[in-house]
Amino acid sequence: MDLLGLIVSIVLSFLLAGLVIWIVGRLGLGLEVSGYKAALIAAIVIAIVSWVLTWLLGQAGVTLGGTGVLGGIVNLIVAAVVLMISERFVSGMKVKGFTGAIVAALAIGVVNWLLVLVLEMVGLA
Repeated sequence: MDLLGLIVSIVLSFLLAGLVIWIVGRLGLGLEVSGYKAALIAAIVIAIVSWVLTWLLGQAGVTLGGTGVLGGIVNLIVAAVVLMISERFVSGMKVKGFTGAIVAALAIGVVNWLLVLVLEMVGLA
């Protein structure tokens, strides 16, 4: 992939992630966003916070992921923590506590999966 293709891919990923966060916020599933612009900023901040947190944990010798139910639970908790940290940097986003962050993390995963499924069905993914 050339540099232009990489840049387009990153921009499209952020636009779609912003759309997913906006949808979850509109559905009231654990978080609120003031609009698409806040959702887009949240998507960028979440990506940065997630990368930093994963890097810091890796430096401490902690690896994320794994298989099975335990790996899924660990990833869900990390995603909820990332949402709660990101909320502090995005003025238009509000996470409704840890339980809300868990619900939002699940909802973001489901909405993202559905969006990719639809895009694949119409030949855009």
